[in-house]
Amino acid sequence: MLFFPVQQELDCINDNGDIIGKITFDGVKDEYIFSPTDESIILSNLEEASIAVRLAALASGKYSMPMQDDD
Repeated sequence: MLFFPVQQELDCINDNGDIIGKITFDGVKDEYIFSPTDESIILSNLEEASIAVRLAALASGKYSMPMQDDD
C-alpha cells in the first residue's frame, strides 16, 4: 500500500496501482478518516490493516499530512 500526498489528502494506492480511497482530516470530529473512492470496493485484509496502521500513526503524530497554504 502506497500513501501519496495530494493537497490535504493522502491517496491510498494498492499494489495494482489503483487509487482505492483517500485519507483526510475531519476537523469537526478532530480525526483522520478513510473514504473509499467507490463504495463497491472490497479491501483485502492487508489493505485494511495498512490503512488502520496509517490512521493510527497520523492520530498519534508519528506521521503528518502536508497542508496546503493558499497564501
